[in-house]
Amino acid sequence: MAVYDARMRIGIDLGGTKIEGRALSEGGEELARVRVNTPAGDYEGIVAALAGVVEDIEAQLGPAESVGVGTPGAIDPVTALMKNSNSTALNGRPLDIDIEAALGRPIRMANDADCLTVSEAVDGAAKDGTVVFGVILGTGVGGGIVANGRLLRGPNRITGEWGHNALPWPIAADEPRSDCYCGQQGCVETFLSGPGLERDFAAHTGQERTAAEIAKAANDGADEAVATLDRYHDRLARALASVVNILDPDVIVLGGGVSNVDSIYATVPAIWDRYVFSSQVLTKLVKAQYGDSSGVRGAARLWQA
Repeated sequence: MAVYDARMRIGIDLGGTKIEGRALSEGGEELARVRVNTPAGDYEGIVAALAGVVEDIEAQLGPAESVGVGTPGAIDPVTALMKNSNSTALNGRPLDIDIEAALGRPIRMANDADCLTVSEAVDGAAKDGTVVFGVILGTGVGGGIVANGRLLRGPNRITGEWGHNALPWPIAADEPRSDCYCGQQGCVETFLSGPGLERDFAAHTGQERTAAEIAKAANDGADEAVATLDRYHDRLARALASVVNILDPDVIVLGGGVSNVDSIYATVPAIWDRYVFSSQVLTKLVKAQYGDSSGVRGAARLWQA
């Protein structure tokens, strides 16, 4: 019979379509993995399914030392209810309290970008950084900050939400600016999310392509796709330069679907020198080591951060 680390930690990634749980040893070894479909629009069903994932893992391995949960959105510090979640059934609900009641124990909870940042700062691509800014470039654009091994949360629980600042140093090619669901116009998210990249390509070509298809076409030398990525690189460089000017992180680590566009990692640092208030930029721009697994791994480590 296998003997597992008594300090096993469980991480849960609560997504719009799936709930995934993983058990990690203290050293980061994956011990078990369970995935179930998210009960769409069913809040009570979501809480029960999440609790069931934890129970399934513990049935395999025994009791965990801790449980951490990564979610879309965050708990409002004033109302103690969920806010800003694109899984709208969670909004206005005391999600952490209800999960704790279902499990009969305390949990730690953070948004998905925070979890990615924790994971990559602990033992991933940013493990050598003192200050780490983690970014999700996916359906939305999120961010998180880890400094000296600690996740920064902030009184409003919006630390790192750079996606809802205006795209800086605007140029004519950025017009017209799209409406953002947050109520503003021209937010970073409207340009740099996967849908933002696809919308920009469609606006210039009249064709619909996925972000992955645009990246492949650019790699194959298609002019329209190359021009779209050129605009994307410049916008990402401007947006990240504003973060560097404020936070001056050692490492910026990218996750989410658009982070798989390999040209980003050489091209963007070559551009952001124009915008960063420094004679040289020593910040590293890297791809998340654990990819789609970073969120659930970071959730497991929330008690350590």
